[in-house]
Amino acid sequence: MRWSLFDEIFRMSWGTIRSNKMRSSLTVLGIVIGIMSIVGMTSLIRGFDQSLRDTLSSLGPDTITVAKFSGVSMAAGADFEELLMRPNMTPEDAKAIERDAPSIALVDITLGKGGPPTQERAFYGSSRTKVLQVFGTTAFYADVTQLPIEAGRFFTSGEVERRRDVVVLGQTAVLALFPSTDPVGKMVRVGLQKYEVVGVAGPLPSPGGFSLGIDDFVIIPMTTFQKRFGIQAQRIGRGEMRAIIISAVPREGVAREVALQEVEAVMRTRHGLRLDQPNDFDLVTQDAILELWDQISQATFLALVVISSIALMVGGIGVMSIMTITVTERTREIGVRKALGARRVEILWQFLLEAVFLTVAGGILGIVCGSSIGIGVHFATGFPVSLPWWSFAIGIGFSASIGVFFGMVPAIRASRLDPIEALRYE
Repeated sequence: MRWSLFDEIFRMSWGTIRSNKMRSSLTVLGIVIGIMSIVGMTSLIRGFDQSLRDTLSSLGPDTITVAKFSGVSMAAGADFEELLMRPNMTPEDAKAIERDAPSIALVDITLGKGGPPTQERAFYGSSRTKVLQVFGTTAFYADVTQLPIEAGRFFTSGEVERRRDVVVLGQTAVLALFPSTDPVGKMVRVGLQKYEVVGVAGPLPSPGGFSLGIDDFVIIPMTTFQKRFGIQAQRIGRGEMRAIIISAVPREGVAREVALQEVEAVMRTRHGLRLDQPNDFDLVTQDAILELWDQISQATFLALVVISSIALMVGGIGVMSIMTITVTERTREIGVRKALGARRVEILWQFLLEAVFLTVAGGILGIVCGSSIGIGVHFATGFPVSLPWWSFAIGIGFSASIGVFFGMVPAIRASRLDPIEALRYE
C-alpha cells in the first residue's frame, strides 16, 4: 500500500460517515448499548468491591467467627436441612475457647445474630424508632468487633453478670430519639422494658457507601437478653434456628492460622467429632467472606459480559449489513477509483476504516454513557463507583475488533470488484 495515501483514505472514510449521520447512528446503536453495559456495570461492581473490602478491614480483619453455619457453607453447596441439624453454639463453647485456646485474647458471644432476628422498637417520650435489631452480648463485644463508642461507654462484665437493664444505642436510634440532646443516662423503652442508656455507638462503615440498615440496632447484656426474650442459649438443640454467634480475636503477634487451628480443635473436641468426620460448625474469617464475594462478583461480571456480548454481536451484524449496502451503493465510485489507479488494498483499507470508525465511535459513546451512569448513580444514592482505565481499554478494544471482524467481508467484496463491471453498474 502507498502509505502516503493513508491520510486521504482516512479523511474520505470520515467524510462518508459524517455525510450519513442517521445511518451511522443507527448502525452503532448496538455497540453503544454493549459497551455502555460493560463500563457502567464494571464501575458499580468495582466500586462496591473496593468499599466492601475497606469495610471488612475496618471491622476486624483477624476476627474469627464461629457459627452453626454461614453463607460460606451454603455457597459450597451444603444441604440446608443438614446444616440445620448441626448443634447450636452455646456460652460454654465460648468459655472453652477462652480457656483452651491460648492464642485467643478475647471471646464474645452474641445473641440475636446468625438466625431469626429479634426486633423491637425503641421509645423515648413521644418519639419512637422504626423496628430495630436487638443484640445481647458480653462486655467484650465492642473490642472484638471494633465497635466505635461515640459517647458514654459499653456495659461492663459486672452489669452482664447482674443482668442490668442497660443499653447501647446505634446511630439510627440516637437520631430518632435524641436528635439534639445527649442520650447517655436517659431511660428508654425497648419493646416493653425500660433500659438506661450507657453508651452510643458511632456510625458503622457500610458496604456500598449507603446504610443498608447497618446502624439499625440496640445492644443489651447477654444475660438480660436471655431473660427478656427467652433464648435458651445453654441448650445445644438441633434442627432449629437460634441466633447465636461466637467471635474470637487472636493475641497480638499470633498468626490467624494458628488461632484458627486452636479454635477448630476446641470445637471439634466439644462436639465429639472423630478424625474422619467433617466440622459441624463454620469458622468464618475476612478471607472466607472475601472469597465468597469474589465468587459472586465473578459470576455477575461473567453474566454481564455474556449479555453485553449479545448486544455487541447484534451491533456487529448491523455494521456488516450497512457496510454491504454501502459497497453496493458506491459501486460506480469504486470503479472510477480503480480506473484511476487505486489498488485493491487501498479500497480494502477505505471500507475497513469506515467500519472501524463506526464501531470505535460507538465504543467511545458507550464509554461516555456507561461512565455517566456510574457517576449519576453515585451522586443520586452515594453508591461508590470505580472507573479503572482497563474498562475503557476493553471498551475501545472490543469496538475496534468488532469493526475489523464484521467490516472485513464487505471491505474484501469492495476491493475485488472488477473496475469495468463497476463502471457499468447503475
